[in-house]
Amino acid sequence: MSQLPPCPQCGSEYTYEDGVQLVCPECAHEWTEAEVAADEAGKVVRDANGNELQDGDAVTVIKDLKVKGSSSVVKVGTKVKSIRLVDGDHDIDCKVDGIGPMKLKSEFVKKV
Repeated sequence: MSQLPPCPQCGSEYTYEDGVQLVCPECAHEWTEAEVAADEAGKVVRDANGNELQDGDAVTVIKDLKVKGSSSVVKVGTKVKSIRLVDGDHDIDCKVDGIGPMKLKSEFVKKV
């Protein structure tokens, strides 16, 4: 028996095949393997202006951002070099001068 992928919606490992579709018994989500492959290949991170971002790009912060768990603030116009794109809600991993490593949302930056 081949290994079936977990449900992309809830992460359940109990998926089963129903013809060409895969079905999750826990959340009733139905999908095909081709849809999942297309979603992963089509993941593009864009800045606030719609420019495509890539690893190693330099960006500028377009809004004052409070640093969670600290009284620090990342000010408008702060330049961040050598970003790294990651999966998740905060899709940019970087180091901000004077603050240190942090994660940013791509909607609050613009490409330099």
